[in-house]
Amino acid sequence: MNNFKNLVLFVGCLLAFNCNAAVKIEHWQTASGARVYFVENHDLPIVDLSVNFAAGGARDTAEKSGVAGITRYMMTLGAAGLNDEALTNRFADVGAVLSGDFDADRASLKLRTLSSTTEQTQALDTFKKILQQPDFSQAVLTREKARIIAGIQESETQPESISSKAFMSALYGQHPYGLDSGGTVASVTAISTQDLQQFYQQHYGANGAVIAMIGDLTREQASKIADDIASGLPKTTAPTSLPAVSLPSVENTQKIAHPASQSHILIGYPGIKRIDPDYFTLYVGNYILGGGGFVSRLTEEVREKRGLVYSVYSYFMPMQENGPFQIGLQTKKEQSNEALKLVNETLEKFMQNGVTEKELQAAKDNIIGGFPMRIDSNGKILDYISMIGFYQLPLTYLDDYNKKIAAVTTAQIKEAFNRRIDRKKLVTVIVGGQD
Repeated sequence: MNNFKNLVLFVGCLLAFNCNAAVKIEHWQTASGARVYFVENHDLPIVDLSVNFAAGGARDTAEKSGVAGITRYMMTLGAAGLNDEALTNRFADVGAVLSGDFDADRASLKLRTLSSTTEQTQALDTFKKILQQPDFSQAVLTREKARIIAGIQESETQPESISSKAFMSALYGQHPYGLDSGGTVASVTAISTQDLQQFYQQHYGANGAVIAMIGDLTREQASKIADDIASGLPKTTAPTSLPAVSLPSVENTQKIAHPASQSHILIGYPGIKRIDPDYFTLYVGNYILGGGGFVSRLTEEVREKRGLVYSVYSYFMPMQENGPFQIGLQTKKEQSNEALKLVNETLEKFMQNGVTEKELQAAKDNIIGGFPMRIDSNGKILDYISMIGFYQLPLTYLDDYNKKIAAVTTAQIKEAFNRRIDRKKLVTVIVGGQD
């Protein structure tokens, strides 16, 4: 029976949502202050649910970096007197799946369960225990800290990890986005169960929680689930805003020695917020620059024509405050200077001359043509409505997506890139470059 239930959940992951229909998002607030976003869909006997908190890595302090991530992780390892094995078994017994996400802005826990009463009741009961009654066991923390510290020590030898940490630190300085959310050996060593309890009580409150649901529920059923979850969360004030990001005042290039045969290079600048009106313009423009894979300019100029890199890409990562605009590349150590020079020349030409109408139309066609794949399952739609709720985007965001893409012009792309990116003040980190 359990195998059948798990098969149903697996098929639910693959079965497409009706992309021709508009995604109708309902929104309300619970009595305890949680914001709820719900899409009713009875195509499958499945419910997908996530609860999001402003409890990401940017809520850490330099002295205790790692607390945010460890708190979210430890919540899943023991709750209401049940250890991680007991919690896992309670989900497995009814074919439910627990997961979650963590980044600088937010921490979330997700549940996928069958909508049938017996299975859903047990899955939700276990999920609520994790959210409302985490144990933060000292024995479990001691065990996990040893594992985490070993992982940190290993990452300190890996060029990908070294370059990423150095880049974010150089780009953001003292801003919370510059913190190493994975923690350092010293900071993780210092973390106590009291730190986790304090972080949980401060950042996992109902007033600020965002509950997203999609699936085989009525509005009345969804409302009851949301109330049951929110009412048992800590009573806290609404989360405070993160500080604004300061823009670089000078060019900053850092070279970090490493014995690897490949150089890892990151170039960037503070980009945009998730709610930024330039988002769609910059997204389309970056698709042409380096976000479109083999059809992008960076790939064409640096990899295809010259063969200087193994990979090259660019992206904007919109966040609550200005997330990074980043160009990344990997190349042979002896080619690093040449590859970096060509990347900078390609970016300069892109910003000075803009894009062609042919490039723009091709980018729009690809983005709009691929949009149905972004919402072809309940799980993908859940991620979107979670984002819409957390960043308080318009409820029509998904309905408007293709219209916003189609409206972008070549002039808008050139103007937005030159207004938002200062090429003379880029941050560059080179790990394992030429001497």
